[in-house]
Amino acid sequence: MTDHGHDLRFGAFLTPTAEGHDDLVRLATLADRSGLELLGVQDHPYQPAFLDTWTLLTHLAARTERVTLFPHVANLPLRPPAVLARSAATLDILSGGRAELGIGAGAFWDAIASLGGPRRTPGEAVDALEEAITVIRAMWTPGPGVDFEGRHHSLAGARPGPFPVHPLGIWVGSYKRRMLELTGRLADGWLPSSMYAPPGELTAMGRAIDDAALAAGRDPAAVRRIYTVAGRFSRLASDGFLDGPPEQWARQLTELALTEGMSGFVLAPSGADPERELRTFAEEVAPLVREAVGAARGGSSPAPDDDAAVELTRAPEHIDLWSADPLGEATRPRAPKRPATAGHPGGTGTRLVRIHDNLRQEMRQIRDAVAQVAAGRQDAASARSMINSLTLRQNYWTLGSFCTAYSRTLTTHHTIEDQFMFPELREKQDSLGPVVERLEQEHEVIAEALSRLDAALVTLVQDDSRMGEVQDLTQVLDRILTSHLDYEEEELVEPLDRLRINV
Repeated sequence: MTDHGHDLRFGAFLTPTAEGHDDLVRLATLADRSGLELLGVQDHPYQPAFLDTWTLLTHLAARTERVTLFPHVANLPLRPPAVLARSAATLDILSGGRAELGIGAGAFWDAIASLGGPRRTPGEAVDALEEAITVIRAMWTPGPGVDFEGRHHSLAGARPGPFPVHPLGIWVGSYKRRMLELTGRLADGWLPSSMYAPPGELTAMGRAIDDAALAAGRDPAAVRRIYTVAGRFSRLASDGFLDGPPEQWARQLTELALTEGMSGFVLAPSGADPERELRTFAEEVAPLVREAVGAARGGSSPAPDDDAAVELTRAPEHIDLWSADPLGEATRPRAPKRPATAGHPGGTGTRLVRIHDNLRQEMRQIRDAVAQVAAGRQDAASARSMINSLTLRQNYWTLGSFCTAYSRTLTTHHTIEDQFMFPELREKQDSLGPVVERLEQEHEVIAEALSRLDAALVTLVQDDSRMGEVQDLTQVLDRILTSHLDYEEEELVEPLDRLRINV
């Protein structure tokens, strides 16, 4: 296991007791105000002492502004996956993109059966979860009605929608081998708990996820790992896990982030003063972990010499995407050129061009989609009924899903270049160092353009006046991405093939 380099997120895990509903709201708003990023709520529909999780999540979404909300984890046997998909998408839309979907195969089968749910064997439960993930993703994918016939779940011409306003993840709670392998093959996140998976067991579990991801042709880093923890704050350090002062908590969580790939930590308050626990976790533990992990990951590259390159290393909020030349094209370094060779069909240089051509084609599709949505908005402003306006809104969600999926693809491509291809190029040909450094800096500019486009698309769901900004940002992204891809091909295709670099 290793650090996958994800941004760190911290949060709270709540038990939805009906008697303590006011306390739940206080804890949720405290988590939101104190800078925590995640808010998970248990889902046990058969428990008469609990509030309904989806109703509670919607209520908490209206009382918070920043925190991401998710069921931890949704009880699949009592929540049909097609309906669950629409519930999760609805929460994402209403919260402005602050939802994720935690899901589990089910447990406590007597209780489930008491409400009329199925009684499944462990093997059947895993199979049903795999089918459910297929159904949920189909319901989030724009297109015609969907037919699906599984052993446990089916669709007969079901029309997809509504669509999430951001790439809504499916996070799986899993512990046993088959469930861990399913997580590696299909999930966007893993939700273990220290109560069922203590730190000493995480390595073997994480390895099972990684191996399954690799066997399925996925990057193991595609699975975010979010660890639910419980402990005790005290003045005295101890040998126990999360039993001591905040500094001890921070050391132990930092180790899990760097050695086990954990990038999220969700606290289940367990003492007499849960508000104090959450506040300590948010204000003392989380900052220490962020600082320690950031230091372990290392600093930025040495600053380049020329002014234009320095411009590219500024903080994202200071990148001027609206300038005539945000990439500083006129000052790009160039490596000495070698005489043209026959090349190596199927070599890394050839594959790079193919990947770039696919990115160019998808960029054209984004331009077309933005143009169509903009034209639809102009028609609706003068003549469409409310029903047509709602359909138009769905076009906005479709566009957002499409663009954010493209963002994931492009970001993954750049990450592979930065972490694997570029270091080997530097090692094998010194003169390529300045070129590689500039390409890495341009990745930051493109990432910022993608981030701003994504933010504008999320806002567009509630405010159609942002259409112009979406169009402008699409043009900027198109211009800088095309320029970047051309520059990379001019400088790297030949040396990639000549140096036989494999990525």
